[in-house]
Amino acid sequence: MASTAQKKRALRIRRHARVRKQIVGTTVRPRLAVFRSARHISAQVIDDSTGRTLAAASTVEATLRTGSGNVGAAQSVGKLVAERASAAGVKQVVFDRGGFRYHGRVAALADAARTAGLEF
Repeated sequence: MASTAQKKRALRIRRHARVRKQIVGTTVRPRLAVFRSARHISAQVIDDSTGRTLAAASTVEATLRTGSGNVGAAQSVGKLVAERASAAGVKQVVFDRGGFRYHGRVAALADAARTAGLEF
């Protein structure tokens, strides 16, 4: 029998598949994909038409290592990914919450990315 963690992961993957049916990143408007684990949070700006990551940031990085796993760290990741995306020439994105609820760290990352200049 599958453990509770395996069931939760399978349900999140199903939710993410439902979200991804609607959301596609293009060259003009790439996808801002968020992944949240128990300890870290990461975000990537992805052009799905070419399959390339244009910008990324994560709390795994040495510069964002302090205070990882909380809302403050998510805000710093959102700000950094927005700065890196604008350096790559991206101004507009579509937000992919990755099957996670738009709440807490995911919402904090999105709000920080918006205030740093990304439009979605």
